Amino acid sequence: MVRDVQPPSQGRVRGASLGLAADGPGSLAGFGTRVVAFCVDALGSALIAGLFTAPELPGNWSLVAFAAITVGCLIAFGQTPGMRLLGLRLAHPRQGRRLAPWRAVVRTALLCLLVPALVVDSDGRGLHDRLTDTAVVRD
Repeated sequence: MVRDVQPPSQGRVRGASLGLAADGPGSLAGFGTRVVAFCVDALGSALIAGLFTAPELPGNWSLVAFAAITVGCLIAFGQTPGMRLLGLRLAHPRQGRRLAPWRAVVRTALLCLLVPALVVDSDGRGLHDRLTDTAVVRD
């Protein structure tokens, strides 16, 4: 008996297990778009930190600025400046609710370590999103 068996990654809609749309607004954001948003936030944080440390380079102060801006923006707006620029937002586990401060702090701390963000599941969500039960989606 021959069966037509598809690998698990084929025929599966990213984000379906999370109740997210297959594409368009509310669907999971792609890895490349999230990386660009991260780079925008990192560069902006380095520039802001540089304003306070000039003429010296900001060093680790840019990481402090990144964490403060990311946590503050996620709690207040549900998206960082880089996410806003690229049309992304952070989806809360319960739709229509504001992100709890602990989720923003834990997610940002793991994102600052960088490696957890690169450990992704079959949906493309990083470890920092899985542990805080969040997802970056198209706005």
